[in-house]
Amino acid sequence: MPECKICHGFFMSKSKVTTSKPKIALVFPGQGSQHVGMGLDLYEASPVAQEVFDQADKILGFPLSRLCFEGPLEELSQTINTQPAILAASVASLRLAMEAGLNLEDVSYVAGHSLGEYTALVAGRAMEFHHALDLVRERGRLMQEAAVENPGGMAAILGLELETVVQVCDAFGVQIANINCPGQIVISGDLEALEQASEMAKEKGARRVMPLEVRGAYHSNLMRRALRRLRYLLSLLRFHRPKIPLIANTTAQPLHRRRDIKAELSHQLCSCVQWQGSVEFMVQKGVSTFVEVGPGNVLSGLIGRISAESTTISLGNAESINQLNWASLTK
Repeated sequence: MPECKICHGFFMSKSKVTTSKPKIALVFPGQGSQHVGMGLDLYEASPVAQEVFDQADKILGFPLSRLCFEGPLEELSQTINTQPAILAASVASLRLAMEAGLNLEDVSYVAGHSLGEYTALVAGRAMEFHHALDLVRERGRLMQEAAVENPGGMAAILGLELETVVQVCDAFGVQIANINCPGQIVISGDLEALEQASEMAKEKGARRVMPLEVRGAYHSNLMRRALRRLRYLLSLLRFHRPKIPLIANTTAQPLHRRRDIKAELSHQLCSCVQWQGSVEFMVQKGVSTFVEVGPGNVLSGLIGRISAESTTISLGNAESINQLNWASLTK
């Protein structure tokens, strides 16, 4: 699920942090952060990153790495390809970061935006990379098929309170797909209803309403066609108890048990991503540094709007990973 790349900040009260020791959270991007060339410098910089892409190519049976490195963008942006591509690029960044000094024992929480939740599960050692790769490839295919059968879209509403957006959605039968940060909420649904809701949002004072360049109404009931098959696939997999608590998209609360992970991944498909609430929860628990691992820096921008006092670090390329002083983060 793509995150909107423009976010206007609003004032919000700062949560009081009561811990004396710095806490770190790793966060992972979702659909929309893809770009041609992503991961190439990682591949060239490190054998551990190269191994991730080589493994992905072998598991999926086609050169995903070439698609990431060379495109074309049209093919890379197809949901069936985008999801495993972003997962692979993010895991490659994570593995290179670990080689460069990141100790997962120092991480208090992991979280991911929509698709990024699967990467977070890999980072938290609740899921094997090869299982996650197969699963998100199939998830992408199912979502792509659902979008063809039930065409829809998404739009970012900037500058309206949540209660007002709820009223807009209720009036036309669309859904809130993402609560990204103060003043940025994404809605999802049927194209005609989405257009009507967008006009109503403008009438109610939205600063801006931006149609998103996506190929479906993600995180809405128009994805229900994909849900039964996804649930079946999840039932076949064995998850591990997370070594690092995962903050769930749909509840903004930590997951500790394997059965809760399966329920979350099912529920997440057609439900709202509570990104703002997830970040606020981690800040309240003492997280002062958020490290975004994977292509782009969308999540870092959103976190800055949610919690201005937090430190954000984006690690999407080899240079940023190798220049970071990991030891300084935990002092």
